[in-house]
Amino acid sequence: MRLLIAAWAATRTVLLLCVFKVITVPGPDVTSDVSVIYQGWYRVLSTGVFPPDDVTWQYPPAAALAILSPALLPFLEYPAAFYVLACAADAAAFALLLYASRRGAGPERGRGRAGAWVWVAGVPLLGPTVYARYDLMVTAVAVAALLALSRSPRTAGALAAFGALLKVWPALLLVGTPRGRVTRAVWGAAVAAALVLTAAFAAAMPGALDFLTHQRDRGTEVESVGALVFHVARHFGWEGQVLLNYGSVEFLGPYVDLVSTAALLCTAAAFGWMLRWRLRAVEWTTSTAADAAFAAVLLFTVTSRVISPQYMVWLVGLAAVCVTLRTGRQGLPAVLVVVATGVTLLEFPLNFGSVVASDALGVTLLVVRNGLLVAAAVLACARLWRTTVTEPLRRAERAPGSDGDGGDGDGRGRGAKAPEPEGGLVSR
Repeated sequence: MRLLIAAWAATRTVLLLCVFKVITVPGPDVTSDVSVIYQGWYRVLSTGVFPPDDVTWQYPPAAALAILSPALLPFLEYPAAFYVLACAADAAAFALLLYASRRGAGPERGRGRAGAWVWVAGVPLLGPTVYARYDLMVTAVAVAALLALSRSPRTAGALAAFGALLKVWPALLLVGTPRGRVTRAVWGAAVAAALVLTAAFAAAMPGALDFLTHQRDRGTEVESVGALVFHVARHFGWEGQVLLNYGSVEFLGPYVDLVSTAALLCTAAAFGWMLRWRLRAVEWTTSTAADAAFAAVLLFTVTSRVISPQYMVWLVGLAAVCVTLRTGRQGLPAVLVVVATGVTLLEFPLNFGSVVASDALGVTLLVVRNGLLVAAAVLACARLWRTTVTEPLRRAERAPGSDGDGGDGDGRGRGAKAPEPEGGLVSR
């Protein structure tokens, strides 16, 4: 425990030194999003309206709370206050993971701390970007929602809804909730919280839903999986260009619309797979909701038109929860995500010039990082399917009284029901 806390404190001190520019990190200045963009939005939001006619504002209404949060520390300048609050969100997620790990006993406790280690190691691997974006705050809410599920489904639902109104993706936390009473409680609380919060923002601040149209016309961002097509095509005479567009560096030119549409179709297909999984799943444990959320967010990430570096902290947080929960089976995908986070630091900000230029180094880094994410997504989905569909059905076939093998020689049927995990969230 002491080593964990010391490692967290040491790595976060380095992150703070980076964003306060005591330590200089090569590449683009990642703190400009806070000092220029966020602070500009802060001035507008403080007047009681969302940024009008600003296509770079592409966030749900509760994102205003994250942008306005530095007002809680009026004795600090805006950037400094934001970095301190990002660190506080980091500490909150770490504390939640530590608390969850202590609910085990004996060897289970040791395994549970692996999740805290994933968080301690994974977050700083993203470099100063992680404290210079509000995604860490969203991830802390998502971690809290998943860890609350076994004890307070309604609280988990409300937290998931709040997270979705901060940055959409936490809505995917709902995809793996156990069917029946738990799902009704979680989804009911989520819908109620989302409606109340959305109505409150719409009534209090004009432009609360403008973000829906601002997302519509985005292109293919240079770090996405689909962008690899154009990175390679540039070496064979493709005549497109790389420009800052809708707040990110994107490819513009021939066939970009085609690749962007293909990405959207892949996202739809991925969510179709998640729906099929939910309909076919026959067994839930305390980790299934987290495993499903991890798989869903991985699918969303690798099929998205945009993979911004800060997206990695979402995956690190979900991986940490999966590894913390005792019945989780996502260890290898979690390791791949942590490695991919380290590679992300190499491509942004350290070698972002090479990425934009599509040179050998930039393309190699993207192929490695995106390849790791695709591999993690495939493995996460395969393990989710195996643990909730294939293995339970196989045990049922071999249970006493079935057509299969009735026992395994030690007086117990191989299909005997396993003890229910902590929290009782087992559904068949």
